[in-house]
Amino acid sequence: MYFKRLRDLREDKDMNQTQVAEILNTKQTVYSRYERGFQTIPLEHLITLADFYGVSIDYITGRTNVKEVIQKNKDGRFIYKPFFK
Repeated sequence: MYFKRLRDLREDKDMNQTQVAEILNTKQTVYSRYERGFQTIPLEHLITLADFYGVSIDYITGRTNVKEVIQKNKDGRFIYKPFFK
């Protein structure tokens, strides 16, 4: 369940829901619903959060436990470690 990871990532950065909602250009109440699993998070918000936290979308959604980032490319996007070898 991705909503647990959303909360954990936010708390690891010592941020509150209002601060994260501002990054997403949404309301705190909407973001709260993402964290509680009451509303599906849009792909563009997943991308924004993955870039902000430096993790993969697969990590946020629980498809992998690998969250390390290798580096940023020239466009400022993160390049992730491969999940499968």
